[in-house]
Amino acid sequence: MKKIFSVLLLVMVIFTFAFNPPAFAADAAKGGKLFSANCAQCHAGGKNLVNAAKSLKKEALEKYGMYSEEAIISQVTKGKGAMPAFKGRLKPEQIEDVAAYVIGQADKGWK
Repeated sequence: MKKIFSVLLLVMVIFTFAFNPPAFAADAAKGGKLFSANCAQCHAGGKNLVNAAKSLKKEALEKYGMYSEEAIISQVTKGKGAMPAFKGRLKPEQIEDVAAYVIGQADKGWK
């Protein structure tokens, strides 16, 4: 009986993980449009018009511990210093899209 239960449990686990749809990845193209509408005023071309040292260039993001989508999502959501919080203005999915765009652009050197 224990063996049958173990096999059934294993089959359930396999089906649970094998047939769940994958999580949707953030959409950098949508993020680019959102960035242009909400962020480019201060961050055009990956720059930072308020604090030039803290640009969105890959080197600066790495230096300040911001080179991850999670870190960017947190900063965009909560704001910090002169940067306003976008929680409530943008949906969480939109903030994820912006973060994907920023990381992608940083990887390309904002070209």
